[in-house]
Amino acid sequence: MITVVVPTIGRPSLRATLAAVATRLPVIVVDDRPASRSGPLDVPERVRVVRSWGRGPAAARNAGWRAADTPWVAFLDDDVIPRPGWAEAVWADLAELADDVAGSQGRVEVPLPPGRRPTDAERNTAGLSTAEWITADMAYRRSALEAAGGFDERFPRAYREDADLALRMLRAGHRLVRGERVTVHPVRDDGFWSSVRFQRGNADDALMRRLHGPSWRAALGGAPGRLRRHALTTGLGCTAATLAATTLAARGGRLTVIAVLAAAGWGVLSAEFAWARIAPGPRTPAEVLRMAVTSVAIPPAACAHRLRGEWRVRR
Repeated sequence: MITVVVPTIGRPSLRATLAAVATRLPVIVVDDRPASRSGPLDVPERVRVVRSWGRGPAAARNAGWRAADTPWVAFLDDDVIPRPGWAEAVWADLAELADDVAGSQGRVEVPLPPGRRPTDAERNTAGLSTAEWITADMAYRRSALEAAGGFDERFPRAYREDADLALRMLRAGHRLVRGERVTVHPVRDDGFWSSVRFQRGNADDALMRRLHGPSWRAALGGAPGRLRRHALTTGLGCTAATLAATTLAARGGRLTVIAVLAAAGWGVLSAEFAWARIAPGPRTPAEVLRMAVTSVAIPPAACAHRLRGEWRVRR
């Protein structure tokens, strides 16, 4: 009745994910490593492995559900750990669903360190516990996946491809529900610059807007983004830097009022953004430094990736 599909890029956490899935459920692991990293995966003998050759998580999930032959396909990420009893719980979640229900999402828990406030990165991961229709633990009817054409492979990252599919399912008249099964998504340290790297997702937001209109966030229950503030911050910073360079060269060190005002505006907006990320956190020296530095880098990075995404969808 159910096939579990786990796309992977070879994370060590894959072993724990597979160990938490009951042996009686068929499991397909989709190896999405590129051909240059084609060594064998360390998976149990009962697990079937198919390849998607580094084409991204959307293509990997498509390869997985198309290789399945059961009415339901349950997608798990390779960095989550289903709670004990997950296999029985997913059976219970799916067994009595009405025919108009195309998908069931598991309940995602994100354990945060006790005794202190979570860092910015930990809070971002914790947002998965309230996110709508994420494939960290999401089961779909195979017939609904066939009718929708699966995941849109124009989404190259593990970002928005699940939201896009959910919106297409809802638009087709299906319902999506939350089940009772529980999956744990641990927090991992992705490095000092991870929040800047994550701005690549703004390119995918351009495709979401093109496909689903400007209200796509609201349709998923999400809060408005900060892109407009980032654009204003970036514009003021560029204006201040450009005017400072030209006026200092032309007037022997006298800055114009516009340059001063632009620099002040950039400073205020940058400080507001940094404090919005620092205030709810542990406020350790390392965290404050990380927030201060990355809060300056994020607005131009977000704008650059969004412009790249807009150019791509218009082509």
